[in-house]
Order: sequence, then C-alpha cells, then structure tokens
Amino acid sequence: MTVRVVVADDQTVVREGIVMLLGLLPGIEVVGSAGDGEQAVRLTAELAPDVVLMDLRMPRCDGVEATRRIRTEHPGTEVVVLTTYADDDHLFPALEAGARGYLTKDADGDEIVRAIEDVLSGAAGLSPKVQRRLLERFAEPVGTAAPATPPDPPDGLTAREVEVLGLVAEGLSNPEIARSLHVSNATVKTHINNLFAKAGLRDRAQAIHYAYRHGLAQPPGSSVT
Repeated sequence: MTVRVVVADDQTVVREGIVMLLGLLPGIEVVGSAGDGEQAVRLTAELAPDVVLMDLRMPRCDGVEATRRIRTEHPGTEVVVLTTYADDDHLFPALEAGARGYLTKDADGDEIVRAIEDVLSGAAGLSPKVQRRLLERFAEPVGTAAPATPPDPPDGLTAREVEVLGLVAEGLSNPEIARSLHVSNATVKTHINNLFAKAGLRDRAQAIHYAYRHGLAQPPGSSVT
C-alpha cells in the first residue's frame, strides 16, 4: 500500500529536503507540501492524506493548533510531528492535540517510515528520545501521591485560551503575545475572539477583570500564599 503524505514546514529548504527524502522511500507518495499550519489544514481537506508530517513552529497557525484541527475535522488523517524541539513545552501540547507520532529532525528515512507505519497501524510513532522523556515524566516514585487534578477552566475555555488570557491580564499586546507563544498575530486574535465570545466579554478591561475573578491571573502587587 502506498502511503499518501503531506509535509508541513515553514522553512523552504527543510521542507523541500524532507519531500525529496520521502520521494526516495518505497511506499511513500508526497501529495502536497505546506508552508504553514493554515495551508496544512487546507491541503488535508483537499487531498485527504494518510499522514501529515507536521513542524511545530510555523506562522499563521502553529503546528499544535493545526494538529488539533486536522484530528478534529479529518480523523482519518494521522499526524506525525517532525520538529527540532523535544522539550516538554512542545512535546506534550502536540500529543494532547492528537499527534500520534513525534520525531526530531535528526531522524533518518528509516525512522520516519517506521513512525508512519506505526501510527497507521494504531501504535505510537515516537523516537527513542521521546519515549524516554514520556517514561521519565509519568514514572511516579513509590508512595508518591498523584497530584490533584486542576479544575476545568470556566466557560469552556481551552488551555491555550487561558494562557492567552493570562498574558492579556499582564498587559501584553497581541504582537507581544504572539512572540511569547511563537504563533502568528492572526492566531492570537482568533484565541482572543474565541475566549471573548465564550466568556461574554466586550473588551480587554473586562477580560482582565474576568481573569482576576476566576483566579486565572494575579492582580499586580498580590502575593500567592
């Protein structure tokens, strides 16, 4: 069976190199390539690939948000992250968004093929480095109680919307929030519009008051006890 793949990476040289590498591998057909997350979602809708190889840091729509949209709107397409970053701040949001595979860009062709085959068979396509990190994160020492589960955010806000709201409460502008989260201004605006709609907010002043009232941000000068 030929596996149909879309490659998403904002760096042209890297993207073209991945496409060229995959073109040399048996059983792989690259049906499209995207320079950002928005384009990756659109190509998935148009081409219905089996797998999207997804970078994480991209303009307009980052890889985590693109993964979440693809897995929600097109559940027949699996996502394998192929990125430079293997730290917790990138790994766990990507897996929570629905990625079934996670590789770093030092992976060779055999590793990429193996990860693609694994996710299509229902397994997880994780590099050995990522597997070790997962084991370290979730291994609990004997006798250690599990941490309490934090309450769900109010009004159905997502974790990302709560994060954006906290930065709004700190007084950051949209461009400053975008730089802090490594996403585009358009993505920040979308998150703000969504959280305003869910919480019934009209402006940033109301948003700041809302964040303080629900304990999503601390007022200036307050101390956490």
